[in-house]
Amino acid sequence: MKYYDKLVFELSKEGRRGFTLPENPYGRCVKELPEGLRRASAPALPQVSEIDVVRHYTNLSQMNFGVDTGFYPLGSCTMKYNPKINEEVANMPGFQALHPLQPACTVPGAQAVYDGMDKALAAITGMAHFTFLPCAGAHGELTGLMIMRQYHMSRGDLKRTKVIVPDSAHGTNPASAAVCGLEVVEVKSNAMGLVDVEALKPLLGDDIAGIMMTNPNTLGLFEKDIREIAALVHECGGLLYYDGANMNPLLGMVRPGDMGFDIMHLNLHKTFSTPHGGGGPGSGPVGVAAHLAQFLPGTVVSGFHGNFGVILRAYAYILMLGKQHIKLAGKFATLAANYVKESLKDCYKLPIPTVCKHEFVYDGLVNDGADKAPDGHGATTLDVAKRLLDFGFHAPTIYFPLLFHQALMIEPTETESKETIDAFIEVMRRIAAEAAEDPMILREAPHNAPIRRPDETTAARQPILKYQDTL
Repeated sequence: MKYYDKLVFELSKEGRRGFTLPENPYGRCVKELPEGLRRASAPALPQVSEIDVVRHYTNLSQMNFGVDTGFYPLGSCTMKYNPKINEEVANMPGFQALHPLQPACTVPGAQAVYDGMDKALAAITGMAHFTFLPCAGAHGELTGLMIMRQYHMSRGDLKRTKVIVPDSAHGTNPASAAVCGLEVVEVKSNAMGLVDVEALKPLLGDDIAGIMMTNPNTLGLFEKDIREIAALVHECGGLLYYDGANMNPLLGMVRPGDMGFDIMHLNLHKTFSTPHGGGGPGSGPVGVAAHLAQFLPGTVVSGFHGNFGVILRAYAYILMLGKQHIKLAGKFATLAANYVKESLKDCYKLPIPTVCKHEFVYDGLVNDGADKAPDGHGATTLDVAKRLLDFGFHAPTIYFPLLFHQALMIEPTETESKETIDAFIEVMRRIAAEAAEDPMILREAPHNAPIRRPDETTAARQPILKYQDTL
């Protein structure tokens, strides 16, 4: 462990300090806190110099991995670069310090942003109107499903309590449906990874509220039967919900509204290049077709009207690309994904050898080196992901979707250069060669990370969130 890999408490030396508090200018005029609100003893804060504090937090910042520090091919999450002009726009004085309860008439600029964004997203998606209240994709899903349910209830159609979800869906789809009080019905995929239309037909009936789909799906494949699926669901009285997490490759090319979808959400932090990760800031605006516009939540311009700063960044991104160039994002994302897929299919198993959109899925290594391992067990997808860290690349999404046992889902996005993508391909080929010749190299990776192989289950379920002095 390097010296500055230590916690700030571990750097503490009694009597050392890097600050001096000013004298109280008000003397005894300031009332003391009531006895019941005071600590019995001083807090156990670390005693460190200013330079130790600066180095400690600077070192922590360098341990974080983000799209500004390296290639981040996280499949299904579209970790694209965030243009810095978006930040400049969001920091313009006229958009700062808006109060959550400020009357709408005092913020016409913010209202213009919402109106412009509503029109832009409607044009891009084929929906009629959007609400910007949801603060995340899953929040948008729940909002959209509530709209779906309210639509059926308004018509007295109370028995529609089931939602169909493909077996390749994002995990939030069935979770959102369950939270909304709807029963989840799974529809299987066919051999090509698409919704099996013949398996769908028996599931349709007068108890179906709708179907949740993303197109392209989580395998990065375009659902070519979407028009037939839409007709079948509408014929039975249901609605189509579009999970917009995979909208990136369709920008300016195909619109969910034209496919037959009635409701959708968009992940602004995915498709429209706003900050992503760490639980926020996010935004999941929900759009609906014209016949559902009356069920949208009421809109007000306030801090309760979604994450305004995120919406502003996404609007800047859309205006920067313009109608002429926004379709290039999807084209280049699709090109990059197919380039990586074809470049590595001799090293990694490609279960569905067809043209993909923005992402694709391998099913482990062609040769995992099991015959070379002492225990007869070769390298796994997890080992590939760990080994990538040694080369400065973030790992792709692993073990999702659940259709494949050793799933490795890669999404390069449109913002990476060919040189970066080629470097990633070279490293992936090297890792495949290591797995074949000496899988223990992978199974012991990462070799140079501050934390190597933690017990991830315990860390997630029993996290240690505060410093524990063992002295």
